[in-house]
Amino acid sequence: MGEEHEADTRGIGRPGALKRRPVDVSAQELVKAEPLSGAGDFPLLVQPLEKRLSPVAWAEDNRQFVKDNLVRYGAILFRGFNLPRMETFEQFVRALFGELLPYEERSSPRHRVGPNIYTSTDYPADQSIFLHNENSYQNRWPLKIFFYCLTPAHSGGETPIADCRKVGARIAPEIRERFIEKKVMYVRNFGDGFGLSLEEAFQTTEREAIEEHCRRADIGVEWKGGNRLRTRAVRPAVAKHPLTGELVWFNHAVFFHVSTLEPSVREALLAEFGEDDLPANTYYGDGTRIEPSVLDRLREIYRQEAVAFPWAKGDLLILDNMLAAHGRAPFTGPRQILVGMSQPCSRSF
Repeated sequence: MGEEHEADTRGIGRPGALKRRPVDVSAQELVKAEPLSGAGDFPLLVQPLEKRLSPVAWAEDNRQFVKDNLVRYGAILFRGFNLPRMETFEQFVRALFGELLPYEERSSPRHRVGPNIYTSTDYPADQSIFLHNENSYQNRWPLKIFFYCLTPAHSGGETPIADCRKVGARIAPEIRERFIEKKVMYVRNFGDGFGLSLEEAFQTTEREAIEEHCRRADIGVEWKGGNRLRTRAVRPAVAKHPLTGELVWFNHAVFFHVSTLEPSVREALLAEFGEDDLPANTYYGDGTRIEPSVLDRLREIYRQEAVAFPWAKGDLLILDNMLAAHGRAPFTGPRQILVGMSQPCSRSF
């Protein structure tokens, strides 16, 4: 049945491939692009006008169309395309952006299901995941991130997104300048019995390999007893976008801070480990505490800018990882959202 399906759609998507259309028709005319209804101008919704459109062929011919709109909007939702399984999702994003990246220096549990394709964060279904930019605590991160809906949840399970340009514009100048001046310190602990293990985070348990990775990534290493590890890294709170040149709010200051955890989880962790041994926490780059009022304000800004929509099977959400933050809402049912990343990027200042 799969072979028949592929035979039905082979070649459709390039100019002239569809019958009754002029040979010189632009491939862009095969889709409709408009802001997602009810969500302002973010994200952009792209839907095919032809049911037999070949998504991979269309992607190959419309890379610039997608890249231009992704920089403009920060997020594109492809809905109604013929993407019935993981393999077609992988082919589509590779046609647009090339090879997919491995998930390194991890901060959340997930498992690999295909060639550099992973499950979304494997947190309990009743927990929410706060908005963040993937790997913004690192010196290197993916510029593009892809979310593919294989199975929508019975209820909930949205992937809220926020326009980071709008988030940054809402932050009071004095707060923004304080973060730019002081930067952000990320303190992480591994091997204490909660959170990621060393092997999950670094994909190895060899001390020398971990130390070498941390040395190259400018991460301070402190080995504790029992093969436990504490790391510290100081990173800028903003980053320069490689295509637009604009400075965007790009960090994990709120996401990693203990106060962002749900109260029951936060209280249990503090009672068990104390502040120094928490799985993750953030400070200003000089080690001083970030004011609770500042964290409250930043969280509120993210929530004000958050946009959410119900997933439909086969949906593909593409984010410019520097221009759009993402999270997860609680859900019921067997939700399956797959994730891929591409185009490595690093700080250029």
